[in-house]
Amino acid sequence: MTKAVQGDGLELARARYGLLAVVSSNLAIVVVAIIGVWRLNGDTSVVVAVLTAAFTAVSSMTTAYLGIKAVSNTARSLARRSPEE
Repeated sequence: MTKAVQGDGLELARARYGLLAVVSSNLAIVVVAIIGVWRLNGDTSVVVAVLTAAFTAVSSMTTAYLGIKAVSNTARSLARRSPEE
């Protein structure tokens, strides 16, 4: 039982720090995009390109994290099943 508790604590720490990494990366991308748009002084075509790239980066990072987390959770629940099931 102790190993399961330690494993759950480890998994919780991985989830927290993984989410922290994704959120901080997304915030960094947003800050860089805001600074880039601010420095461009209204050149609409370049602003659209910067915002599109920032949106793509944020959505890709978030989707990758959620996908990896879902697969990890599924694999973990399948590994915990007993062989009789």
